Amino acid sequence: MITGEEGVVVPSGSSMFADADGYQAAMKDVLDLLVIHPREFRARLNWIEFLKLYLVRAYEMSPRVAFLTLPPDRAFVTFPARRGSVLVAGGAVLEFGDILVHSPGDRLHQRTTGACHWGYISLSADSLRDLGRTVAGQDLAPPGMSYSMRLSSEDRQRLLRLHAQAGRIAETNLALVGQQEVLYGLEQDLILALVNCLTNGERLADRPNLHHQMAMVTRFEALLAEHPYGQLRIADICIEIGASEVSFRAACIEVLGISPGRYQLLRRLKSLRSELLRVGPETDNAIEIIRRYGFVDVHRFVAEYWKTYGEMPPLPPRGARTKRW
Repeated sequence: MITGEEGVVVPSGSSMFADADGYQAAMKDVLDLLVIHPREFRARLNWIEFLKLYLVRAYEMSPRVAFLTLPPDRAFVTFPARRGSVLVAGGAVLEFGDILVHSPGDRLHQRTTGACHWGYISLSADSLRDLGRTVAGQDLAPPGMSYSMRLSSEDRQRLLRLHAQAGRIAETNLALVGQQEVLYGLEQDLILALVNCLTNGERLADRPNLHHQMAMVTRFEALLAEHPYGQLRIADICIEIGASEVSFRAACIEVLGISPGRYQLLRRLKSLRSELLRVGPETDNAIEIIRRYGFVDVHRFVAEYWKTYGEMPPLPPRGARTKRW
């Protein structure tokens, strides 16, 4: 669900974002976002909540990696929404015309390699089962393990055309959102298109070692959640997750798109930035907070922050800082 500024669920709408934190907050129940070049981040998000389906269409202008945590009682299908957009899910490349059918409660890393249009359709697991029986005459229960499918040209065009139509309504013609007959007809067309994709699509074989790499990086993510402040040594990480350094580094490149050291640094900078913005520049313990996150040299932290975000960190006035440094 998309949430507004006050945390209230908004059934339909469209928003522009110049900040990755605001974008993540709007989809906080789905993804934990880490932008590779935060100063370049721009995004648009369109969403509509139908009677059975929930639909999101996103356009992001710079590469990022996100950790998806999906609710266990809903079925999700994600996909690139425009030709030329590449979506990498758990190390598997979803090209134009591919969809990823998620398992209930799926947890995996999803990344982009550049500007990307992507989207998802979500519905309750019970609704998917019912629709499978009524529309296709077969059980379409969410899978025990996520898998990708390649769609026929006809099924792909129909699904993406309807998905784009819903996105345009959310973006430019919200008056139609109040017209139940219009939404009902569009939802029925989307349901038929989605069921056809799930029943007619070609299931793609997993790349060798893919699930092993996904598991390694997911364990790495859990380890970082347990140790949010310091920069962990690669050797210690490998001992904890039970992997060799070579295989672990290779898994990070495949799944995250960056090295484990760079991922840790960006993750700590993001968390530290959020905390500094929360406490405000007048706080007496800003330097203490910075050092708690493992940045012993505050001057080097400022330089790294500037290089990443293109702005100075929210610190106390210079005179006040000098006394404490």
